[in-house]
Amino acid sequence: MIFDRVLIANRGEIAVRIARTLRRLGVTAVAVHTPSDAGARHVREADLALEVPSYLDAEAIAGAALASGAQAVHPGYGFLAENAAFARACAAAGAAFVGPPAEAIDAMGDKIRAKATVSAAGVPVVPGGAEPGDVLEEWREFPALIKPSAGGGGKGMVLVRSAAELPDALASARRTARAAFGDATLLIERYVDSPRHIEIQVLADSLGGAVHLGERECSLQRRHQKVIEEAPSPFVTPELRARMGAAAVEAARAVGYVGAGTVEFIVDGATGAYHFMEMNTRLQVEHPVTELVTGLDLVELQLRVAAGEPLPFGQDDVRLSGHAVEARVYAEDPSRGFLPTGGRVLLLREPGVPGPAAQTAGAGPLVRTDSGLAEGGVVGSEFDPMLSKVVAWAPDRKGALRALDRALAGTAVLGVVTNVPFLRALAAHPAVRAGELDTGLVERALPELVTDAAAPADVLAAAGLVFHALPQGDDPWEVTDGWRVGERAWTTWRLASRDGVHEVRVRGLPAESAEVLLDERPAPARLRADGQEVAVTLDGGTTRYLCARDGDTLWLGRDGRAWAFTRHLIGDPGDRPGAAASGDGVVRSPMPGTVLVLKAQPGDRVSAGQPLVVVEAMKMEHAVTAPCAGVLAELPVQPGQPVDMDAVLAVVTPEEA
Repeated sequence: MIFDRVLIANRGEIAVRIARTLRRLGVTAVAVHTPSDAGARHVREADLALEVPSYLDAEAIAGAALASGAQAVHPGYGFLAENAAFARACAAAGAAFVGPPAEAIDAMGDKIRAKATVSAAGVPVVPGGAEPGDVLEEWREFPALIKPSAGGGGKGMVLVRSAAELPDALASARRTARAAFGDATLLIERYVDSPRHIEIQVLADSLGGAVHLGERECSLQRRHQKVIEEAPSPFVTPELRARMGAAAVEAARAVGYVGAGTVEFIVDGATGAYHFMEMNTRLQVEHPVTELVTGLDLVELQLRVAAGEPLPFGQDDVRLSGHAVEARVYAEDPSRGFLPTGGRVLLLREPGVPGPAAQTAGAGPLVRTDSGLAEGGVVGSEFDPMLSKVVAWAPDRKGALRALDRALAGTAVLGVVTNVPFLRALAAHPAVRAGELDTGLVERALPELVTDAAAPADVLAAAGLVFHALPQGDDPWEVTDGWRVGERAWTTWRLASRDGVHEVRVRGLPAESAEVLLDERPAPARLRADGQEVAVTLDGGTTRYLCARDGDTLWLGRDGRAWAFTRHLIGDPGDRPGAAASGDGVVRSPMPGTVLVLKAQPGDRVSAGQPLVVVEAMKMEHAVTAPCAGVLAELPVQPGQPVDMDAVLAVVTPEEA
């Protein structure tokens, strides 16, 4: 390995994952961080760390590479990973860019140019049009898909089903593209209904060698964001793999590609016809599934190619073994329309071994977690909501899905609401189990996949017992055992959760002998604490919960689910902190974020459901609407203003008032 020191121009789970490969190779890992990220896990796991104003500041990061003595810069994905100017800035600072040549980034990073390039090389493409010109505004073939020309990862993509939707869709896509990628140029394509999304991993060296490493099935998506990926695809035959792989290699050769890249295809599930969508000139989020079925470390191969070494194998040497499935853990609340969440990580449980790790022939299931989380860390709204990736490998697909479910059940991030229950439901869906996938499956199946946020009665009882067992002070008269002459009295705990305020009645000492009023009858209960876990015995059955507290808020977790309860002292039992009655006209922010656009002004008459404010969180836009018809009386926010969850955005005076 020519490099002794490599700077990682990224953060979170991908920075941690790259650092692990560098450590294994004996290469010094240099991290960069913003002021607010100084205590992040990727900083602690690096050998050296330097502060930069922003992860998008190419000049500052190239300067950090020079100051640290790094001989190479690995961009990970996102941020500057597909920025040709950054690749050139690294070269000017004397550091190799661990990625393709700037010219290849320019060619493939611009989706418009990329389609023309690969089409000229004989690769089929999806019909569409692009700016400049009025082709977008004049498009009349619906449904259609709008995409930022400079972007990836599904950000800014908007599905348009009619000409009436087009103006607002274009405006929204341009705002997102400009904010996320610094380039508002768009293209539009014919929308292929219910296709499969299949991508091919390619590797190329600077000496003319190029191979593909098979495909990844990425059809399980929500709002064009991948959720669960797998390798190999249950749909792709060896013959189709060979044809698509050859097309992907040709696409890479067409731009003089060097390094690891991914060629994405839309595939007709009925006919197997495939069309080029785009090429991601970087490592992909889902690269671990390819690593697990090939036994290769893609980051190591990236580094060796960037150092000028040839690929150590040819196409005939590539072998796929077993099956791997990856699930993306996001800070989002499926029960509230997948709105971004946040908070401090109070307790963390992540299964499996940290990546990269390869399977061994004949071995049983293997679980790998790539994560940037650490207990005590804060998940905010500045970055993408993906927290970690849970990946499972087994000799066959059925075993891999089973291992993934067990791993997700053992995943806990108390303090932050996540999508883990949704992931378990999706992985267990009959169509997913059968391999009958398409890009619309998740949206069609959402009612079956989104679990009720309400806490079951036994979880409420457990929360009441935990609060009842907490020390109440030094005064013996403050002990909440309910002791009275004759019979113990009941103590009523009012606990606020996401679905309302609940009353839980407990009497006695939970550690010895207590009762909980369950279904209007006293049920014997007992509580045993063991570090960060509590064992709750209720009606003779015992359940173990992970347990964490943040002031007056208690978090309980089990089987991948988590519930938060706050002692509620004021208001009536129907109150819920941060919520307003449906007719009172108060409009609150459903998540922490930044006000992007005001869609109305004070004094305007508005209808129920009319968008009033657009809030951006984790690089995604969310329209907040009027709860009722009436007059917009107050609008106490401005574009660019940061807001907390449940902050008042507007007040509508209802019509009846």
